[in-house]
Amino acid sequence: MDMLKIRILGVPLDLGQERRGVDMGPSAVRAAGLNSALKALGHQVEDAGNIHVKIPEMQHFGDRHAKYLNEIAETSQEVAHRIYQSLENGYFPLSLGGDHSMAIGTQAGVAKFYRDREQEVGCIWMDAHADMNTPETSPSGNVHGMPFATTLGLGPDSLSKIFGFAPKIRPEKCVLIGARDLDSRERRAVRESCVNVFTMRTLDELGMRAVMEKALAIATGGTAGFVVSFDMDVMDPDEAPGVGTPVRGGITFREAHLAMEMVADSKKMVAMELVEINPIIDILNKTATLGVGLVSSALGKKIL
Repeated sequence: MDMLKIRILGVPLDLGQERRGVDMGPSAVRAAGLNSALKALGHQVEDAGNIHVKIPEMQHFGDRHAKYLNEIAETSQEVAHRIYQSLENGYFPLSLGGDHSMAIGTQAGVAKFYRDREQEVGCIWMDAHADMNTPETSPSGNVHGMPFATTLGLGPDSLSKIFGFAPKIRPEKCVLIGARDLDSRERRAVRESCVNVFTMRTLDELGMRAVMEKALAIATGGTAGFVVSFDMDVMDPDEAPGVGTPVRGGITFREAHLAMEMVADSKKMVAMELVEINPIIDILNKTATLGVGLVSSALGKKIL
């Protein structure tokens, strides 16, 4: 893979869900050696540190159908501007989470940058969940279950209309891989969305290679490239115990590496985010260490 200028941005956001500790994800990933791993691949790395995020103790959650909505909208806007700026300055943006609601900002920033150049982007969303709830359908009101919906232009305007346009990415150019735990009302939203979904059953039947070939064809077809949104709970909990919403029967260590190696081979990834790493419930930083390995694979690390 060609040498990239990578800018790392930590987003210690934990307002989107209820299990504390995911705000320490960016630190855990850095402690697992992310920067040196990327430099060892020949990339130039600039770490922009963490953006400032309000903590739950500082405010009331507000509307129980979309908890901490205003604070998450504020953070999402800042993330979106920082991602846009990174792309404008010639950097490959790599965001570290934080809960998955940070994707609202990542996807918005990337989409806006390419839209300004009259291009569009695709998205490969690796997740045990669909993240396609809205305040109306969400059983919990936790916004980390809503970022895919907002990327597709659904849900509260303060999240879905950052930069004044929606959807950020057209559903036909989006792929969801690894889904195995959907809320009952969310199922219908997913079916109606036109997003291409490869559930764990599909992965079992076709294998990761065939799924990734299809996914890459969808996300790169007529686009400038694609964003990878990697939720560590897509992994089997045996591999990645440090996640807030673990679901048994996830993808294996090798399947995940194969997926990311194929992403690297495509040379079409334009941004990446790694989310939902919670070191408090992890075992010896295993989940963050795995995350560093997967990011390395996505950015060109090969076995031979």
